[in-house]
Amino acid sequence: MTALAFLWLAAATVVFVAANGVLKVYAIKGQPGVLIGALLMFCVGNWLMVQVMKASGLGLAIAVSSIVQLVAISVLALVVFGERPTGLQLAGMALGVVAVAMIAWPAGGRA
Repeated sequence: MTALAFLWLAAATVVFVAANGVLKVYAIKGQPGVLIGALLMFCVGNWLMVQVMKASGLGLAIAVSSIVQLVAISVLALVVFGERPTGLQLAGMALGVVAVAMIAWPAGGRA
């Protein structure tokens, strides 16, 4: 994955984490304007993900993105909303990080 793809991925992650935070607020308060804002943010995040896919391919982009977002959103849930993952959930996240590291690991000079 190139540096440009990582920049697109970082931007998409920030937008998706923010959108999910806004969606959680909607789930708590139920204001339609909040839902519309979250949906617009998801649209921007998906456009950013298309840029990641163009730069690195579908499989790698989605694999890396899903785990990066999983961890980032879990941190948001912990810090902002006070949600606590179980030990099994933490282990699952750790396994996901290892799996994506194996998928994204450079091929060592092979094309």
